[in-house]
Amino acid sequence: MEATNQTAASEFNLLGLTDDAELQPLIFSLFLSIYLVTILGNLLIIFVFSFESHLHNPMYFFLCVLSFNDICSSTSTIPKMLVNIQLQRQSITYTGCFTQTGFVITFAFLENFLLAVMAYDRYAAICRPLRYTVIMNPHFCVLLVLVSLLISMADSLIHTLMTLRLSFCTDLDIPHFFCELAQVLHTLMALRLSFCTDLDIPHFFCELAQLIKLACSDTVIDNILIYISCGICVGIPLSGIIYSYFHIVSSVLRMSSSGGKYKAFSTCGSHLSVVSLFYGTGFGVYISAAVTDSPRKTAVASVMYSLLPQMLNPFIYSLRNKDMKEALRRIVTSNPSLL
Repeated sequence: MEATNQTAASEFNLLGLTDDAELQPLIFSLFLSIYLVTILGNLLIIFVFSFESHLHNPMYFFLCVLSFNDICSSTSTIPKMLVNIQLQRQSITYTGCFTQTGFVITFAFLENFLLAVMAYDRYAAICRPLRYTVIMNPHFCVLLVLVSLLISMADSLIHTLMTLRLSFCTDLDIPHFFCELAQVLHTLMALRLSFCTDLDIPHFFCELAQLIKLACSDTVIDNILIYISCGICVGIPLSGIIYSYFHIVSSVLRMSSSGGKYKAFSTCGSHLSVVSLFYGTGFGVYISAAVTDSPRKTAVASVMYSLLPQMLNPFIYSLRNKDMKEALRRIVTSNPSLL
């Protein structure tokens, strides 16, 4: 099959959810609502943490950072989609696409590392209670966040630089509403391949398996890099979470007091729910792609993975966490004008 000629590309086309013009107002309203709920919910977590001094401990510090990361993650994708729908266009500039890609990769990786750090914090609190304040001192907590951020930014920079040094084919359509984390990996892989003339990808985003099928060049290196990226992005943080909770469960089961067991599990319940939501929706995207022939169903699953965890995290922590609910009640009681 003949490969397409490559020239400099000035912009990309984000094909989004659907081409049906009648559905665009509904999609706009839906995603605007998701964005507003995400921003307000996560700002509420940050607000409560800032005004309640008794919440100034490692667990709520990491929760505050997670909320800020969720705000940034949503802001890097949804506003551009809303603008495109409102202006009835699908384009995103070359510079804009890579800027968005860099931010999305940073916040997505940081989410993984923050969840792992929060699991380690619970491990230290339950399995090493006598040394908890020594282990999780303020300087170490800040260091964990900074290291996680630096690793995420470094990985994002590497991907972006590797992508920018290569040329694009013209009319690169991205069947997604933003250049998301998976899309970055796909772009990185795609840019070094020669593609055949048929570039139709029946997917909500540039799914790597589809890109490899369209490639005319050797894809062995691409498959190897995919496994390495998945191991770094998902495997290491998830392994840390599993390791932490394995020891947490073992320690809790050895407790003689039923009250102590309940308290230990209740402090971990919210975090486990967030972890399950984040990784569950992520795995659901690939499971849905494997069991269904409908690209639209896979696209919906991808939206749930990209946006729902950031929107639901504040509700999970505020509804399941006694300290957060009491802090919220105290703030509202002492400041009735906030209502």
